[in-house]
Amino acid sequence: MNTDEILIKKIISGDEEALNLLVKKYYELVYGFVYRKIGNYHMSYDITQEIFIKMIKSIKKYKHKNNFINWLLKIAVNHCNDFYRSNKNKEHVPIDNFYSLESDSNPHKEWLQKIDGEVIRKLVLTLPDYQRDVIILRFYNQLKFKEIADITKCSESTAKSRYRQGLARLKLLIKEDKHFE
Repeated sequence: MNTDEILIKKIISGDEEALNLLVKKYYELVYGFVYRKIGNYHMSYDITQEIFIKMIKSIKKYKHKNNFINWLLKIAVNHCNDFYRSNKNKEHVPIDNFYSLESDSNPHKEWLQKIDGEVIRKLVLTLPDYQRDVIILRFYNQLKFKEIADITKCSESTAKSRYRQGLARLKLLIKEDKHFE
């Protein structure tokens, strides 16, 4: 049994310390996803808190067939999508910060690093949700397409297709941007 499963069993039995450990373990990862998806520091903080509240309320429903982080990221994806669907959040959210790509194994890292981070931030937010999710989960969370497919509730080939379409759209948008002429 892995550490997450042990912590989950303790949480279900009422252990607050185990809950704090689990939240601390995954807080930055969830916040990073939400921030890249939403683009606003303060709003991302609030949404991350809401995601962990949802996690706490539904922890008893967690089934050990998937790893815990995928289950938690699925909650994050769904909660962010709900955020965008709500009437009060139809307006585009401004971006106030950017995290650099960390994985040296990312095949598109070199291409993206040549491009101004501020421009990439804005362009990623213009992608449709289904492409944005795949791009963020692949680049920043270094998830495999199978994991992305599970989180976004699509087939692995659809996840790959959305990834390719998202990258193609980003490249097109970058070429059109006057900043790079």
